[in-house]
Amino acid sequence: MSGRVVHFEIPFDDGERARAFYREVFGWELQEMPEMAYTLVSTGPVGPEGSTEPGYINGGMLRRESPNEGPILVIDVDDIEAALAKVEAHGGQTLLGRQQVGDMGWSAYFKDAEGNAMGLWQSRDQSA
Repeated sequence: MSGRVVHFEIPFDDGERARAFYREVFGWELQEMPEMAYTLVSTGPVGPEGSTEPGYINGGMLRRESPNEGPILVIDVDDIEAALAKVEAHGGQTLLGRQQVGDMGWSAYFKDAEGNAMGLWQSRDQSA
């Protein structure tokens, strides 16, 4: 369903330090993806289709740079272009337009009307 928070992103200055912190403090499972300069974060049990228990979301970690200067919540949408148009019509601002993420789907970043950076996600199975 569209409009749900489905992912988070945590920026880092030192990847090894950040990964060690979250692994040791919270027991998160981390999978580095060097080809994407990204680390997948599992905060709970995961199966082939993603989370296997309700009540938590998984995320990622990446180098701190605009627009990822602070933690970001990522919201699922059916159509990123339509969502960005609505964001701008309601006082928000596009930070980074639709970007392909491997063969999984697309992402984008925006600022809400209060200046908070947020992310959008559109799964490949939602649109071609």
